[in-house]
Amino acid sequence: TLSSSSAASDVYKRQPRKWIIKTMEKIPFTPQGLNVIKEELAHLKGTERQAVINAIAVAREHGDLSENAEYHAAREKQSFIEGRISELEDVTSRAEVIDAEKLNGEKVTFGTSVGVVDEETDEESLYHIVGPYETDISKRMISTSSPVARAVIGKSVGDSVEVQTPGGVRSYEILSIALFDITKV
Repeated sequence: TLSSSSAASDVYKRQPRKWIIKTMEKIPFTPQGLNVIKEELAHLKGTERQAVINAIAVAREHGDLSENAEYHAAREKQSFIEGRISELEDVTSRAEVIDAEKLNGEKVTFGTSVGVVDEETDEESLYHIVGPYETDISKRMISTSSPVARAVIGKSVGDSVEVQTPGGVRSYEILSIALFDITKV
């Protein structure tokens, strides 16, 4: 029994270390993207948190909490807000602001805009490579972890890449690389 207890102890010691390493990874941000996250965090802490506390107090005044839908809705909203605050605090603590102006623009990296052409359909597209919390497909801002970004990062103008998409494998040629200016999107 001593050896089985020792083995369990070893597993317990190894698993938390993996978790700590994984959660300590830096998250890339443009300066503007991090400001948006910080503004949301300040709004949640300053306005939304107090509003939901007030809503819970008002709902408590209505009596029996077990059948009080208003109370339960307010508590659910409070749970969501507190969870989002916790997430954003974690994200901002691991944020790494990358100054795109220090990049040379010769290879596709975080903070660049990349023009590509579908080699099969000749359809051209422009993507802006940003962090996972800044993505907005309507503005063509894609995460560094997206299939297209993973395929083009590190490549140069004229390179061809293959991207696994839901519709199958697509081949793209890189037409242009420029430093991304979020104020122009």
